[in-house]
Amino acid sequence: MSVSIYNNSSFTDSPYGLKLQQTIIASSSSVVIPTGINRVYAIVIGGGGAGSTQTTGGGGGGGAGGYSAGWTYATTSVTVGAGGTGSSTAGAGANGNSSIYGMVMAGGGAGGINGTGGGGGGGAITSTGNFSAISYTGAPVANAGIVGYASGGGASGTTAPAGVSQGGGGGVTGVTGTQTAGGGGRGLICGGGGAVGTKGVGTGGAGGTNDFYAGGTGTSGTGTSFGGGGGGAGISSVGANASANNGGNGGDGGGGGGAASTLGTAGSGGRGEVRLYY
Repeated sequence: MSVSIYNNSSFTDSPYGLKLQQTIIASSSSVVIPTGINRVYAIVIGGGGAGSTQTTGGGGGGGAGGYSAGWTYATTSVTVGAGGTGSSTAGAGANGNSSIYGMVMAGGGAGGINGTGGGGGGGAITSTGNFSAISYTGAPVANAGIVGYASGGGASGTTAPAGVSQGGGGGVTGVTGTQTAGGGGRGLICGGGGAVGTKGVGTGGAGGTNDFYAGGTGTSGTGTSFGGGGGGAGISSVGANASANNGGNGGDGGGGGGAASTLGTAGSGGRGEVRLYY
């Protein structure tokens, strides 16, 4: 008899013997830890990167926020990184912001690059461009299009490679004919889909999907008013669907924003998150 680990109540992501006690999503707040608790196990997720947009053609999707986990001293202070804010100005998307609790830190995902490449997934620090950053575990940087703990962004028109924190999908430069942008792939925290702006039929890439939440869908149609990329799924919620040539927002818990085309508004990255177990 086969058993699925995804819908079986005997399986859990919680550290053995510990219980999830607090989930913190406010950008800066004071944490109350019970007396006698000196160490906690923290899961820390950075904010997702925003997608990018271009004057003509489609931009790249934003990278997912970094994922870090481990034991740390208990403290009353916490920082939860905001996602990068999407813009209608041609150029690179805004990077997500770092989150930190005690000695555990996670960087933000990179915004989609100034062109068609997707942003890299976040590591222990915030990524830039379509390369990821080194992870909290020490896993190395992944170049563009390369699988990694935090993966690199997808190249032009290609789906982002897999990663715990995943890069964004690649957009498409072509402005004529049938064009399809790259999507976000599988990951724990997912990147946004790339965009396409064409006089022909254009289809934006879908945001990446994880085990529990789906990425947003891209739009499809004839002309440059279509082709936005969907937002990537975060660790806590779905990515938003694209609208016309605008990108969808990334899901809560570090999802990358979807890209826009032809000066549409790119999707914003999802906010970070901190989970405390003790």
